[in-house]
Amino acid sequence: MIEQRIRTPFTDLVGVRHPVVQTGMGWVSGARLVSGTANAGGLGILASATMSYEELEKAIVEVKGRTDAPFGVNLRADASDAPQRVELLIEHGVKVASFALQPKPELVKRLKDHGIVVMPSIGAAKHAIKVAGWGADAVMVQGGEGGGHTGPVPTTLLLPSVLDALTSVGSDIPVVAAGGFFDGRGLAAALSYGAAAVGMGTRFLLTQDSAVPDAVKQLYLERGLTDTVVTAKVDGMPHRMLRTGLVEEVEETSRLRRLAPTARRTLEFKKDSGMSWLGLAKDGRAMKKASGRTLGQMALAANTPTMLKAGLVEGDTSAGVLASGQVVGMIDDLPTCEELIDRVVKGAAQELGRAASYVV
Repeated sequence: MIEQRIRTPFTDLVGVRHPVVQTGMGWVSGARLVSGTANAGGLGILASATMSYEELEKAIVEVKGRTDAPFGVNLRADASDAPQRVELLIEHGVKVASFALQPKPELVKRLKDHGIVVMPSIGAAKHAIKVAGWGADAVMVQGGEGGGHTGPVPTTLLLPSVLDALTSVGSDIPVVAAGGFFDGRGLAAALSYGAAAVGMGTRFLLTQDSAVPDAVKQLYLERGLTDTVVTAKVDGMPHRMLRTGLVEEVEETSRLRRLAPTARRTLEFKKDSGMSWLGLAKDGRAMKKASGRTLGQMALAANTPTMLKAGLVEGDTSAGVLASGQVVGMIDDLPTCEELIDRVVKGAAQELGRAASYVV
């Protein structure tokens, strides 16, 4: 067990020893990685967007069998069965519910009524103010350096803008900083800005506890700081991923030539998810309302789960894509979750102590 060296409002709120969050990455953040993070004293978050309802319940039960520590589940706020999944979290006593999009106020209230910490991810200061007003207990802020769906503003600007915005409305909810973090220096920097924890995705993907195939992990380790690209041609929204032959091909392909592969992947996603055509249609309408996507973007959205699964689960990088933050170019090893968190926390404590020595 790693000794607690840094205590923040976030560690107190969630009941974890360390201000380190393993983010909910589709096809990556499964029971093994989440429980490994939780047992090391961080907050592990299950990614449920790529799981059916039955798979999510099985994963929750498995995590509870592996650890007694708090953990979370990331939910799609616009999913047609979001209310049912909320009830599942309540039933199993999950500690944290995180959301990639803004959850409806009634979902926030339902979770809070049962003592579950609500932590939406936001990409702008105005969104932080809105969810704080709805009763969110914390927010995660991901800057443009992060992997997966991301925005154009870097963490070093987005984070202080959110912190200032929350202060301006009298809110002191903990802010988790994500996008570009991988070591103790990053945690120390985030805490100095005013954040209460850091969220890391790519860094946890590249651990021994991650179920991503070893050959794919090695591909990540070989990449540099300029070997990621943000493209909207995979699913219609800006998405940061590794530069691969497939991604370069997709970038150069016309919209017309992408129609057939998009239709095929929609069928694959329907089969994997077990959803009906009506369910897919309902999710599509909710997605359009929640994020303002066009019909074309919603059609492309089915690409994401199937292409990520091909790369991150099946290891077929010729048919799949590999979500990644820019930080991939700074990572060169595969520690266990315990080794990683120990390294990050000790490094941050040292950096904070060194910085404090400058004060006169």
